[in-house]
Formats: sequence, C-alpha cells, structure tokens
Amino acid sequence: MSESDIFFDYSFEWSDRPAARFTMTLNPHDLTLVQPDDIAPAPWTRLSKEQCACCPLAETDHPHCPVAVNLQDLVTAFKDRVSFDDCIVRCVTPQRTYLKNTAVMDGLASIFGIVMATSGCPIMDFLKPMARFHLPFASIEETTMRSTSMFLLRQYFSHRDDPTRCFNFEPLENHYSRVQEVNEGLLARINSLGHNDADKNALVTLHSLSQFLSIEIDYSLEALADLF
Repeated sequence: MSESDIFFDYSFEWSDRPAARFTMTLNPHDLTLVQPDDIAPAPWTRLSKEQCACCPLAETDHPHCPVAVNLQDLVTAFKDRVSFDDCIVRCVTPQRTYLKNTAVMDGLASIFGIVMATSGCPIMDFLKPMARFHLPFASIEETTMRSTSMFLLRQYFSHRDDPTRCFNFEPLENHYSRVQEVNEGLLARINSLGHNDADKNALVTLHSLSQFLSIEIDYSLEALADLF
C-alpha cells in the first residue's frame, strides 16, 4: 500500500490468545468500504430482520443490511469476548500508528464507527468525511469538535454553491437523530444472536456518543465555547 491509500489496520493483542487483525480499506473516490465480492451474508443480516425504523432501503433491491454484512466478521470474531477484557489495540494508518491499552469495546467502537459510515447505508453516508479522517479512541470532546467542524465545512461548500442556504445545526441534529435509530436497529440485530457483550457495548458506546452530540447541539455547543 502507498501513502495515497486509505486504510486502517486494527489489531487486538491479548495475553491469552493470538492477536486478531482487521484492515478497513476505503475507496478513495467515494469513501466506501472495499470488501470482497464473495461475502456470504449471515441470516441475521437480512434487511427485514430488526430493520431500522428510519431505513429507506427496500428488501427487493437490498436483501441484506449493508452495515450488518460488513460487521458480521467482527461480530463473529468477538462473540465470546466480554466488553471490559483488557487488550492492546493498535491502529496503523498510512500516516501514523496509534496504540492504546484499553477495553475490547473501545477498540471495537472505533472500528464500528468506520464500518457504519462507509458501508453504503443512506442514513450514515454523511459521516464518510469523518471516517476518511478517522481518529481512533476519540473522546466525547474530540468527537464533538470533529463532527461539528466537518458539518460546518460541509455547510460552507453548500453555501458557496447556493448563497441562499443558511448556516445552522438543524440538519446535523436531524442526522444524529436518525443515527441513533440505526444504532438501536443494529443493537437489536446483535442482541438476537445471544452471545457475550463486547460488540453490543461497542454499539452502546457509539449510541451514547450520538445522544451526547444531539444534546450538545441543543445547548449551542456550550461545552466547546470556552475554547474560543
């Protein structure tokens, strides 16, 4: 791979078993996740199973949930792991390497964030720029800053092309309201499998982040105001 490639190579290292490694590569033209053509979707990934309330896809055109299909290997790999199992999570990108001694669910939440944003889900597509400049193990404050900054940059380009458009956060609030519905739908899918909780709590972490962002936007981002 060259520096022009967009990839995130995650590894989970434990003291009691071999390391697990997952590499996410993004198409540089449309920022979609590059996956093999021969993936065999598991039954729980069918679109009609716990379909998200806000999902605009039809099963006739999309028999399987695109996010669930791209998460199924991760869910299988971590089905026997408990959320708070300690491990070393390493994320290698073309520009730098991140390393953290943390709980399994924190590393999984970072990977889930990439996969959910880049799998072709119409609700999650607005997060593709965030995935392109992915920050592993991001804190709530970092996520709030990155999310709102990315959105305002999008607003700038929209305003440049159409000066009648206004700068406000209402569209972002609406986006994150639907993201919460996607998180709930995916959690219901994974809960139906009935295994341990590392992957479930990774989704709960993402869900909590989206709820916090919605609250912060409602309060005019006061938590960030002192920085300026």
